[in-house]
Amino acid sequence: MTTEPRPPKQANDYPAATQSTIAYFLTNIILGLTTAALGPALPNLSEQTGAQLGAIGLLFTAQNFGYMSGSLGFGNLLDRAPGNRLLTIILLTMSAMLGLIPLTASLALLMLIFFVLGMANGGLDVCGNPMLVWIYRDRANPVLNALHFFFGIGAFLAPLLVAQSLTMGWGIRGAFWLLALYPLPVALWLFRLPSPSSPKVDELVEHQPTPWLLVILIAVVYAFYVGAELGFGGWIYTFAINQGLAGTTGAAYLNSLFWGALTVGRLISVGIATRVRPAIMLMVDFIGCLASLGLIWSAPGSVTVVWIGTILLGLFMASVFPTLLAFAGRHMTLSGATSRWFFVGTGLGGMTLPWVLGELIERHGPEAMIPALFLTIALVLLIFSGTTIVAAKK
Repeated sequence: MTTEPRPPKQANDYPAATQSTIAYFLTNIILGLTTAALGPALPNLSEQTGAQLGAIGLLFTAQNFGYMSGSLGFGNLLDRAPGNRLLTIILLTMSAMLGLIPLTASLALLMLIFFVLGMANGGLDVCGNPMLVWIYRDRANPVLNALHFFFGIGAFLAPLLVAQSLTMGWGIRGAFWLLALYPLPVALWLFRLPSPSSPKVDELVEHQPTPWLLVILIAVVYAFYVGAELGFGGWIYTFAINQGLAGTTGAAYLNSLFWGALTVGRLISVGIATRVRPAIMLMVDFIGCLASLGLIWSAPGSVTVVWIGTILLGLFMASVFPTLLAFAGRHMTLSGATSRWFFVGTGLGGMTLPWVLGELIERHGPEAMIPALFLTIALVLLIFSGTTIVAAKK
């Protein structure tokens, strides 16, 4: 007699699913804070270490090389250890690194700190995102967009926190020490919560071979897209100052506006994701990103155009990261070992493109930044178009 397989577990099979979901949302606020704080802090960190602007851009490289390493390491551990305990360790590590940043006058040592901080960032992503997919399965897309909405909240608040800390005379030290306090209560809460199980060890999930070509293509899309997102978010502050568009406070507000638009876009996309397929959402997003960058490129010296283009770019970039993960989840089983490669791509892109942009700004001026980003997103659109063809044939 053939027994019909039971459907996969859903969120209500986990007694602590709601609490875990809220906790993951809070960890993504931390991820947004640590990601977006670097951009407006760059001039001060340059002064703190005595490094040139092009050299200080190596902090992006160190942080994202750490992100890539953390994604690999924690992706392996996630299938073997309780995910919430891993997140606890990660958050405590982040708190320690954030506290050390304003005490470090050596660029080399600061790069090491940002490398460890990047490892923690990669761990947060490679643990939190898949565990939400394990809990919600086919219903994960709106929840993933909500998760990254909270990343946007943190990213929106980070430049404001840095600006206010400088205005009030606390300096960079005050900003980073405040950031260091936030992960502690979240870590304590997560330590007490049970962890969802990986489908890799769930006997109810039928084993399927991993479509490695699709994994590689999605990882490449992540690499170029995240490099563009972090590149714009990291250098728009410097771009605005060097172009004479704003002073330090105004540039911080422009930086925050980008992340704020990203946050609003993710809130809007939660509802859209329940009605529109991930592939269509992504195509619209990439085309919208090209149009936004094209607008800024057409008048990079106009304050009005740059502000409007920045808002639009944030809105269109908003849902890309979570929706691409939901797209992957529709075409393969997401275990820690599989999804880690997406975050390796994320780290690789974030490690290289912001540094390249810093070198371009140093050598050719701030006007080189926007066309470089435009070409990057055009390449992303091309690669993703090929990815949808591969996915359809799988």
